Amino acid sequence: MADLSQIVKAYDVRGVVPDQWDESMAELFGAAFAQVTGASAIVVGHDMRPSSPGLSRAFARGAAALGVDVTEIGLCSTDELYFASGQLALPGAMFTASHNPAQYNGIKLCRAGAAPVGQDTGLAEIRALVEGWLETGAPEPAATAGTITSRDVLADYAAHLRSLVDLTDIRPLKVAVDAGNGMGGHTVPTVLAGLPVDLVPMYFELDGTFPNHEANPLDPKNLVDLQAKVRETGADIGLAFDGDADRCFVVDERGEPVSPSAITALVAARELAKHPGGTIIHNLITSWSVPEVVAENGGKAVRTRVGHSFIKQEMARSGAIFGGEHSAHYYFRDFWNADTGMLAALHVLAALGGQDGPLSGLVRQYDRYAASGEINSTVADQAGRAAAVRAAYEGADGVTLDELDGLTVATADWWFNLRASNTEPLLRLNVEARDPETVTRIRDEVLAIVRA
Repeated sequence: MADLSQIVKAYDVRGVVPDQWDESMAELFGAAFAQVTGASAIVVGHDMRPSSPGLSRAFARGAAALGVDVTEIGLCSTDELYFASGQLALPGAMFTASHNPAQYNGIKLCRAGAAPVGQDTGLAEIRALVEGWLETGAPEPAATAGTITSRDVLADYAAHLRSLVDLTDIRPLKVAVDAGNGMGGHTVPTVLAGLPVDLVPMYFELDGTFPNHEANPLDPKNLVDLQAKVRETGADIGLAFDGDADRCFVVDERGEPVSPSAITALVAARELAKHPGGTIIHNLITSWSVPEVVAENGGKAVRTRVGHSFIKQEMARSGAIFGGEHSAHYYFRDFWNADTGMLAALHVLAALGGQDGPLSGLVRQYDRYAASGEINSTVADQAGRAAAVRAAYEGADGVTLDELDGLTVATADWWFNLRASNTEPLLRLNVEARDPETVTRIRDEVLAIVRA
């Protein structure tokens, strides 16, 4: 039997094209998605990568062959596909490899209403069907094939986002946006059109070869151009989107990055003003400041594992109004519990434009602690190294340990989390403390054990 373990990940399909997968396999994924969802119709979209249109169309053919009607929305951001899935009440497939290099592509799948599809919610069954068909041949087509039609939802997507955040009375803002040659270049002009915004566009040309820099703003080197542009133009704020534009990173007027935890806290406070007493989800590597701000604003904070499928499941279970991850994924109940960096960006623009001070001053109240950022270590024995770290801290005075996701060790003055990567031989370390000196000390202590 063919082995798809290299490309079917915990939350999506992702691999090198055509080495690991191609259009013929995409067609089988389309048929499997149709069969597992049992839907009579689905919606499909794709990003700007050179391989995306062909893969997307092959997937549509595979689904249509089993009698499913397919609505193609063409070029879109991932959150635009989630919008279509929610608005049209259809299962959806987004062809993107997000921030991965140009030779990669992938599929993010959801059920109707943008509900996530992961290993436990259909992806394992989809993989098993495709593996079987790779051995035995394509499934028997339906007596009547489904239709494939096109629909443009960009204007509707923009209107929906704008209906959720009031930007009509903000002061004029100069906003630098680095789209990284990704889908932000497609969505940002429509979403911000007509607002009191002086847009400074960077790398808006859709180009899946990423000629300027990787479309991964989580890596500080990919923010350098935006930081320089903000300083050069005197912009009030800088926004950086990843390749499929579902994540948004923020740079202040000095060109300094704003912690995604601070953005989570800011948006949480705004959402709680609309929905008093609401529940806010945050993953376990967001700052202490997030649950503090939630409590100060009368909300209930719920801590979860890292990863969009966990956040979305907890959002649905708890009825949470908002969720944030330190990777700059932001989830909204008003957006079918799905993640949308664009909506988070609109909240930040509304908050900034609704007062006279600079962004650095606005976010100071939400950014209260020193942090290391995520530090990756390549290790052959992830479990063994993590166990050694646990042994070093277990039983120490004032120390608590939990294993909700990896190992979290905490005291009254600092905490760290050490997690194994799902896809690479890495251990990921995040440290936070009340002062930078303690962050450095704990970071060095843990890394000495991890890298021994």
